Amino acid sequence: MSQAADERLSVVVERDIPFPPEKVWRALTQPHLIEEWLMKNDFQPVVGRAFQMSDTWGGLDCEVLEVEPHRTLAYTWNGMGLESTVTWTLTPNGAGTRLRMEQVGFRPEQQQAYRGAMAGWPRLFDGLEHLLAKID
Repeated sequence: MSQAADERLSVVVERDIPFPPEKVWRALTQPHLIEEWLMKNDFQPVVGRAFQMSDTWGGLDCEVLEVEPHRTLAYTWNGMGLESTVTWTLTPNGAGTRLRMEQVGFRPEQQQAYRGAMAGWPRLFDGLEHLLAKID
């Protein structure tokens, strides 16, 4: 098997958000807030904990891989043939946060899922920012 056949594609979205990391962290880790910008879930920020996310199109089986409060959050994002990892990195940036999301694991033949993620994540970031603007 050649190495090229095993290459995985990744989607990266990076954005400066005018809210402190602590507030962004809440929106990434509190289930009722996650539901408002992403999807229904039973998430808890505990390494090793399995959780599900679901929407009208179906669901994802996930597991928390890394939790470093206000800095890093990573979890598996598996469903519909896709086995990937989503990693959030929060970096203080003046009065706000540089938020970086990387989803790794798209196989070359998963172009539809890859293109969907490329289009979808920026819209999800928009929803996240909208939510952050309206919560205390």
